[in-house]
Amino acid sequence: MPSSRRNSFITTPQSGAQPADISSVRRHKPDYLVMLFMGLLMLLGLIIMYAIGPQRANVLNNAYGSNYSDTYFFIKQAVSLAVALGAFIFMAFVPYKLISKHSGKILLFSLGACALLAVAGLANLGIAKESLGATRWFNLGAFGTLQPAEMLKFALLVFLAGFLGAKAKLGKINDVSETLIPLAILTAISMLFVIVIQKDLGTGISLVSIIITMLIVGGLNKKKAGIILVGLAIVGCLFIVSAPHRLERIATYLKGDDTSISDGDSYHIEQAKLAIGTGGLFGVGVGNSVQSTGYLPEATNDSVFAIMGETFGFVGLIVILALFSGLLFRLLKLMDHLVDFRLKLLVAGVFGWLGSHVILNVASMIGILPLTGITLPLLSFGGTSMLFVTAALGIVFQLSHYTIYSLTTKEMQYESSSSRRGIGRSRHTSSGGFKRN
Repeated sequence: MPSSRRNSFITTPQSGAQPADISSVRRHKPDYLVMLFMGLLMLLGLIIMYAIGPQRANVLNNAYGSNYSDTYFFIKQAVSLAVALGAFIFMAFVPYKLISKHSGKILLFSLGACALLAVAGLANLGIAKESLGATRWFNLGAFGTLQPAEMLKFALLVFLAGFLGAKAKLGKINDVSETLIPLAILTAISMLFVIVIQKDLGTGISLVSIIITMLIVGGLNKKKAGIILVGLAIVGCLFIVSAPHRLERIATYLKGDDTSISDGDSYHIEQAKLAIGTGGLFGVGVGNSVQSTGYLPEATNDSVFAIMGETFGFVGLIVILALFSGLLFRLLKLMDHLVDFRLKLLVAGVFGWLGSHVILNVASMIGILPLTGITLPLLSFGGTSMLFVTAALGIVFQLSHYTIYSLTTKEMQYESSSSRRGIGRSRHTSSGGFKRN
């Protein structure tokens, strides 16, 4: 085997067979299924904004005296989609080594943006936008709004892929002083900005999901994983009891379908279930939604899954969940066939990011989990979330150029160049399955 490909095969980060970079694997066709699933979900989101945008605009105009046009939400979602596709293409072509090289700067910039938003919110500056008692967005005027917490997810993703990958390569992923304590400090700072200052528990859970997924894939042992999860559960409970609105959501969830107490706290989840139930098997059709006319809160954002249930019915929701499942499955397949452990961790983080959003949003809309106020990726209205999700998927799409077929354990051992001559040519994944180079 040529010496340039000696480091192409690894099993675990402890095996010692780490590739220098993705250039050690021959470039091949990318996994177009990632782009297909992403594109179909974004298209469905655009369709639903076209369908319910006029009703949503009318509700806001009547409630707040605003002057939104009937096409406002559709046009803004279309613009967001175009920008997000640009981010996807940009990240698909910018060399990952360059992104990784500047990951520390990206993280510092994101934390700085969160700090600036906190200061602007306290000073009541016009650049900080407040909504429903929370300051989570920068007001950029004609350019819309920007949520720095979404940028922070992306920054943590690319930074921790390199940081944890390096620690795993040295066999120090379970080292308390060199790995877990620095990671805990970084997590605590992130949670301070997102959960405490921005009052966004849903996004905080998503951030933690990214970190935990990367740690588990990185080789965190069961004992330390259990301790971390218990610690996170305790901290989560403290965050809940410290905020009255979170306690109300928990109380509403525990009450279940008991409507004997008319306190109004269960209104949101009741209307979400009503929307899904009204849709029946095939839905009421595009443009015929009733719940989006003001009955269901956040119809274009957190509650878009329920609106889609009303519009497209049970069959439509199954299709949507199938698309998400297909995308998540492709991420797992790609992660399994990447040769560089740092890249495996990055794809694992994207899996944790998308998976946590889908599970939390869908489960809260059907009453399995308490409401958390988290968006449904690629479908919910809002440009910042779509921008950074597609940017992350753009990196994944780029990395899919450099996958290989899983070799046998014997073949994947770190052997001398002479013993590797009989291994044969490397093979890779593609959207159509596994092929030889």
